[in-house]
Amino acid sequence: MPEFHFVKSSYSSSGGECVEVARNIPTTVAVRDSKNSNGPILRLTSQAWVEFTAALS
Repeated sequence: MPEFHFVKSSYSSSGGECVEVARNIPTTVAVRDSKNSNGPILRLTSQAWVEFTAALS
């Protein structure tokens, strides 16, 4: 299993609504809840991540 290097999103709030994103694996973007670092990880293809973030704008 790859080792993801997570960083907290710059869009995370100080009120505890935080996500962390790992983009160090070329074909995968991983997302997790920063309050539960041992919890589930959402894995997306790079293209799915681009489409997801574009839809947020």
